Parts: sequence; structure tokens; C-alpha cells
Amino acid sequence: MLAVSYKSMISQKSLFSLPDNVSYLNCAYMGPQLKSVEAVGIESVKRKALPFEISPEDFFTQVTELKKAYARIINIEDHERIAIVPSASYGINNAANNIDLQSGQNIILAGEQFPSNYYPWEKLADSKKGELRIINAPQENVNRGQLWNQRILESIDYKTAVVALGHVHWADGTQFDLQKIRERTNEVGAALVIDGSQSVGALPLDVSVLQPDALVNVGYKWLLGPYGMAMAYYGPRFDNGQPIEENWINRLNSEDFKNLVNYQSAYKPKANRYMVGENSQFIHAPMQTKALNQILDWGINNINQYCKDLTEEPVAKLRAMGCFIEDEENRAHHLLGIRTNGLFNIESLKSKLEEKSVFVSFRGDAIRVSTNVFNEAKDFEKLISCFESLS
Repeated sequence: MLAVSYKSMISQKSLFSLPDNVSYLNCAYMGPQLKSVEAVGIESVKRKALPFEISPEDFFTQVTELKKAYARIINIEDHERIAIVPSASYGINNAANNIDLQSGQNIILAGEQFPSNYYPWEKLADSKKGELRIINAPQENVNRGQLWNQRILESIDYKTAVVALGHVHWADGTQFDLQKIRERTNEVGAALVIDGSQSVGALPLDVSVLQPDALVNVGYKWLLGPYGMAMAYYGPRFDNGQPIEENWINRLNSEDFKNLVNYQSAYKPKANRYMVGENSQFIHAPMQTKALNQILDWGINNINQYCKDLTEEPVAKLRAMGCFIEDEENRAHHLLGIRTNGLFNIESLKSKLEEKSVFVSFRGDAIRVSTNVFNEAKDFEKLISCFESLS
């Protein structure tokens, strides 16, 4: 997956359309657009203006190219296990729709995880008289991530039907030990469904090793693609499931346009049955593919290391000012949460950040800072100066 050496990695800001005076530390909110992806989008819009040039084969070829690129991102060989969906919630609902939850069984979620990975499970638990088991973060600031993972593992029992988590927590980057969680779910026969929206593309996740039952993630954050595009991996557990949508393109032999009215009851194999209607996405699919190929060229391990090196000094300075940031071994490098412990006036800090054109997010009691290869040391220098001006 590593096409370039980390030693050759420098800030890639020139490849994006970000203004020089803006310090965008907010990729977890929405990733900026590569200039090359923008060019592909414009070209694709123009192509749509000439529909007679779009052949029946074009409904499938670009989607296949996209699925193959995403399969490389998560390190699997079989791109037929990838479905194109419009959102993470759509992908998660396909999984929830095919969990055979029995009365009295439980579903395990992390506390305060993103709503799209909460509502489908709440509905399932309510409809089947199951238990929604929420594992909240510890209040302790020592070994917080380690303790949280331990509590999640201890909560999994033989009545657990599914564990649904992010790879990292969306508010502060706490990293969940998915390998140990997968081992435990295998012991009790539970499914593991992962929302990778805040990790895939910046933090390595090897599906061939982890073997989750489902992994979904949006394209517009760390995968640097357009809004309204998402990808989902579905493992063998879901091979014979029922999709939440019935459409012509997820049916067997849908490539044969002349026989579409010879209705087909069978779905395409593997994850293809979960594909959203109009998944050909003549504009979005080429843009997302271009973005994925650029990420593959950089190398996800390289991106992760770049973010680690870029944030090391700023994290030390923030801790010296009294802020709490999760220990490095328990969090991601591309996304971190700063908790001020009441030492800074948050409204004043927001005003100062806005004044300096420093973009971050406020999630719960954490100031979420998310970085990528378009960031530079000067972005963090501006961030630190905002804190220093109020200390």
C-alpha cells in the first residue's frame, strides 16, 4: 500500500484549494477537496450534459473501479464485498436490518458515539425487546482509553448479538482495540459492525486481518471525496441478507438492459445486494476514485506517521498549559480531543480561533482537532497562540 517513502512526505497543502491564511484543523468535520478531484468533478458534470455518450456499460465500469480502489484502502482482495451506499447510516441500517436479535439479547455501543451508529440499533432493540447496552467513557483522566476498552470487553457476554463501534471515538479520537473486541465477539458469536468514517484513510485498518462483519464509512472526510458518497464492506455473515432497498441494479444480470423487464428475484452475490439505487454515480464515483488513488499513492501508514509527527510538539505544549489529551497509545494521531479542565473560557477561545481563521470543532466537552497531510506546523502554531493569549 506504500507507494512513497515517508521520508519524502511533506505538507501536501498545494494540492488542495485551501487559502494560505486558513488553518483548517477540521478534517473530521469535512475534508477539503483536492484540486485533482475538483477537476474530475467538473469533467464529469460536463460529460453528463451529453447523455448519448453514456453507454449501458458505463453504469457499471466506474463503480467497479471505485470498489477496487476502496478494497485496496482496507486491504481486501474481493471487491465484490464492497457496496456503494449514500451514507454511513444507510450502510449501518443494512447491517442492523439483518441482525437476528432475540428478546433479552443485547447490543453494545460506546457512549456518545455518532448518532448514525446509534439510532438503527436503538430501533432494533426496541422492536425486538433487546437491551441497548451503552458503555460510557470513564471519568478518570488516567488510562482513560485503556479503561474504556476494558469495560467494553467486559460487557460482551453470551447474550450479546452485536457490538457496533467506531474505530476511534468521533469526539476525541480515543482508539478502540478492535482486534481484542473481534476476538471476544467471535467467542460469543456476536457480530462486529464498525463505523470507520473518522479513521479509514488516515489510520490503518486491515479488514483481511480484523475480519469485521461490516465496515462502513463516508467518503467526504478522511477519504477526501464528495458529499453523498459512502462505501460499505459486508462479510460472509451478511451474504444472504435482505437489503433495505429494492432496486433494479442490485439484481442478478442487471447489466443486460434488454432483459430488465424479465424480472429477477435473485440479488447479485455478496455485498452487491446492498448497493443503493442509482449507484452508478456518474459524477461522484470518478471523484471518489481519484481521491482514493491519491491516498493510496501517499500511503495510509505515511499519512498516520505525518500526523503523529505534526501533533507531537503541540500536544506537549497544550498539556503543559493544563489541558488533558488522551495518552498516545490510546488515541489516534489524526484526531484528538482537548479538554481544558475549566482553565479556559470556551466562548473567548472560540472568538480567538475565529479571529485567527483556525477551524476546529467543539464536540461535547472536547475541542476536537483533526489533521491531515494538508496541514503544516504553522497551523498548530496559530492554534497554540490562541490558547496562550487566554492563559
